[in-house]
Amino acid sequence: MPTSPSYKIFFISESAATIDFGNVIDKGINNKTVSLFNHLCRQPLQGMIESIPAYSSLTIYFDPFILKKINPPQKKIHECIGDALKKLMKEEFVDNSPEKNLVRIPVCYEEAFGIDLSWLADQKGISSQEVIRLHTSKEYHVYMLGFLPGFAYMGEVAGQIAVPRKLQPQQIVVGSVGIAGKQTGIYPLNSPGGWQIIGRTPLKMFDINKKDPCLLNSGDQVVFYSISKYEFENYQSGST
Repeated sequence: MPTSPSYKIFFISESAATIDFGNVIDKGINNKTVSLFNHLCRQPLQGMIESIPAYSSLTIYFDPFILKKINPPQKKIHECIGDALKKLMKEEFVDNSPEKNLVRIPVCYEEAFGIDLSWLADQKGISSQEVIRLHTSKEYHVYMLGFLPGFAYMGEVAGQIAVPRKLQPQQIVVGSVGIAGKQTGIYPLNSPGGWQIIGRTPLKMFDINKKDPCLLNSGDQVVFYSISKYEFENYQSGST
């Protein structure tokens, strides 16, 4: 991993701390965050339970009972964690993870599925087809998962189709593809939500029965492509 950007360490509990690189949406910072996450997956710190990457931060959870066993009795848990994280951030390591995963995701943008597509087009003074063209013309970076299991926050959409969230959330159908600000995302479950819905994918974004239940992970790259309603209704994974 290249030299780390400036960072802060703060505690969210006695046994959990966050390494924060700044409240920004930046692909370079996110890549560093994911690299650090991958490093800890391969070489976890003593007493570590898990780590969770976000846009520009990594939260690490520890088992306090293990930390008490391996550190002097007079040393407080948060001091043990702080020292371990400061030592970690002084290291220079290379992310030897596999090459980033590129996932192609089919989307049906027809009116029955893209319930806010016409509204978005009207707001932007462009055609619905232009919204679709712009949405499918970019490769998106998966910054983080959150909100719902398997919900991937991706960016950034073209400025011409960036649009605020809805003022009031509404019930959203599983597989719905939406835009909020400069982000795009896919609802992995039926859920209330405020993103502007422009289409729907037949892909299952979250499957609890799989070893890796989330189709997308932090650091993945995504390309959307348009399919017809017939293709949506007859879609078989791996057929395209």
